[in-house]
Amino acid sequence: MPKGYIIAHINVTNPDGYPEYVRHTTPLMARLGGTFIVRGGRNEVVEGSSGDRHVVIEFPSYAEALAAYNHPEYQKVADIRRANSDATFIVVEGAP
Repeated sequence: MPKGYIIAHINVTNPDGYPEYVRHTTPLMARLGGTFIVRGGRNEVVEGSSGDRHVVIEFPSYAEALAAYNHPEYQKVADIRRANSDATFIVVEGAP
């Protein structure tokens, strides 16, 4: 079965408030079966436009990735992110 991924492109608008989101998200995503593959880090947009920060979280399946994003506990934590950043989130199925 292909793995599932949450991919996020984020522009942090409040650098003082955003770390609170990271602090809560790290253990929550692990508990929901996710592994951070990319989290911040050096990047260069070589074509087009994108956010300042990029995140990829791997899950055992697409269904588990989607369930993690929609999980009520994550959505509560996501409110912290929404208050401190603008973002695009994508849930995608990996290659077979």
